[in-house]
Amino acid sequence: MALGLVLTGCGGGGGGTGGGGGSDTLVAYTGQNGDYQINFNPYSPTVIDGPGAIFEPLFFYNIARKDKPRPRLGTAYSWNKEGTELSVTLRPDAKWSDGRKFTADDVVFTLDMIRKNPGMNGAGYSGTAKAVDATHVKITFGKPSFSDGPQILGKSWIVPKHIWSKVGKPAEDVVKKPVGTGPFKLAEFKPQAFTLEANQDYYGGAPALKKVRFVALSGNQSGADALKAGQIDWNTGPVPDIKNVSKNYPGYQAITVPMNQAALFTCSSADLGCTGPQTDQAVRKAIYYALDRTQLNALAFENTASEISPGFALPERDKALVSDKLTDPIAPMKPHPDKATGLLRDAGYTKGSDGIYAKSGKKLNLTVKVVSGWTDYITAVNTMAEQLKKAGIKLTVQQVSWNEWSDARGRGQYQLLIDSLSQGPAPDPYYTYSYFFSSKTTAPVGKSANPNFARFKNAKVDDALDALKAIDPQDTTARQPYYDTIQTEIEKSMPYIPVLTGGTTSEYNAGKFTGWPSEDNLYAFPAVWGRPDNSQVFLHLKPAK
Repeated sequence: MALGLVLTGCGGGGGGTGGGGGSDTLVAYTGQNGDYQINFNPYSPTVIDGPGAIFEPLFFYNIARKDKPRPRLGTAYSWNKEGTELSVTLRPDAKWSDGRKFTADDVVFTLDMIRKNPGMNGAGYSGTAKAVDATHVKITFGKPSFSDGPQILGKSWIVPKHIWSKVGKPAEDVVKKPVGTGPFKLAEFKPQAFTLEANQDYYGGAPALKKVRFVALSGNQSGADALKAGQIDWNTGPVPDIKNVSKNYPGYQAITVPMNQAALFTCSSADLGCTGPQTDQAVRKAIYYALDRTQLNALAFENTASEISPGFALPERDKALVSDKLTDPIAPMKPHPDKATGLLRDAGYTKGSDGIYAKSGKKLNLTVKVVSGWTDYITAVNTMAEQLKKAGIKLTVQQVSWNEWSDARGRGQYQLLIDSLSQGPAPDPYYTYSYFFSSKTTAPVGKSANPNFARFKNAKVDDALDALKAIDPQDTTARQPYYDTIQTEIEKSMPYIPVLTGGTTSEYNAGKFTGWPSEDNLYAFPAVWGRPDNSQVFLHLKPAK
């Protein structure tokens, strides 16, 4: 009954069938558990949506396959031979949703804002942008920076200078009234749901999809129930018998893409204020070897997940880049309890009469945070607790709201939490490394890190990332030694304990809308929470006739 109240009470009338709204309204569920807290700041780690849909990048990069970048606010770009100068041509016909014209000054302002605010600078951007004229921008760097290109072009959300120049703390403002150039605008916000509506003045023409309504439910089970009732149109997450969606949910289809790397995030650095046993590298590696990944895949993920590399290059997409210098090129699918307990004993831990290891009188007891309602991850961490007990490690599972979990992750106020490492703007592991393992994207505990939530700092990794920036991405031979360094250093420290590569499954209403991504036409990563990927899907969808 509560589900029905949320879905029927969250926005306007339209008498269409399916999805709880009219025939041109898509109802989406991102896994949001509990009420939304308004935040349309595209640079905030707790943004609820908008990147791509409201605030656009210059180009769209497809991380699911190696396509050429598609123009959004930009139409063309080029590098000089040295990789120190990036020139971008902008479209002349875009305007902000308040009617003001979009120009190169907005791009320069946005990039300058990113550089000046560490909390917004998730990739360590350090260039200098200048407007050549209204439709041309030149970005210069102090050293070769080829690898910065997809991040600047594909993951920098351009904001209006005439509004954001008046914002005192742009990294913290929640942007209650977003003004963008994108194909959608904010129509209505309520804690139970918010609605985006088509931007009738969009330079690409108003989308055929007229509204997108994002609803807040109580977790994966309520998402599956809503899907069964035909009350949502797009869900990315587990449902019972996930391999038979078209049979169990008439009118719906599903697609699975192995992309996000599930891991136990650890607050790893005592130097940056982390506290707890997980700051000990030996404990992190003991957990790694104690996991039974085959069992986890079966019990928590319906065998939709796949192998993961402790160097965090994707085993399938990045197979040629997985370092042969890793101790484990692929994380073991079966547990190695002798290795786990050996690491603990060598680190000074002794097993107590209750079977739990201790050191200096303190039990090896860890708390892992998981979002309440995320049934797959809840099953995973509960299963891990039983597995780790066999290795003498006590794991306490703490279910919290998404808002609490997200805040704890950003501020480093956790010991362990389960999440996944996302991919960057291009199909290249460099971006995952620059996001999650660079010292430039972290912060002391209590301050917001974005997105190096593990507080990992390693000079060798930083130097390798800097070197990779200077190498043409096509020169794989020159790049590989630096990938070897990064991967081996990550494996040695293990700030993110690899679990499995998640088979990201989306269920979608094929009877109500056409144009969804498919295995034959994977034009975007088809996850409802993927940004700006979801906006690319919105632009392709049309109401079924």
